[in-house]
Amino acid sequence: MGIGDKIQNKAQEVGGKVKEAVGDATDNERLQAEGVADQAGAKAKQAGEALKDGVKDAADKAGVGRAQN
Repeated sequence: MGIGDKIQNKAQEVGGKVKEAVGDATDNERLQAEGVADQAGAKAKQAGEALKDGVKDAADKAGVGRAQN
């Protein structure tokens, strides 16, 4: 996962936490739900990217994709 993706996903997660907190403080259920959804979306993206990174690391360690001499 690129650093830009990590920053973007973390920003979405933090933004979701802010929305949820503001929704709680103002009794705005819609805003609270949006915040929870934003957090879930960011965490799903982070999990997908972590899986992709893990597969790439495993392939690198196994030598998959290296040129054969």
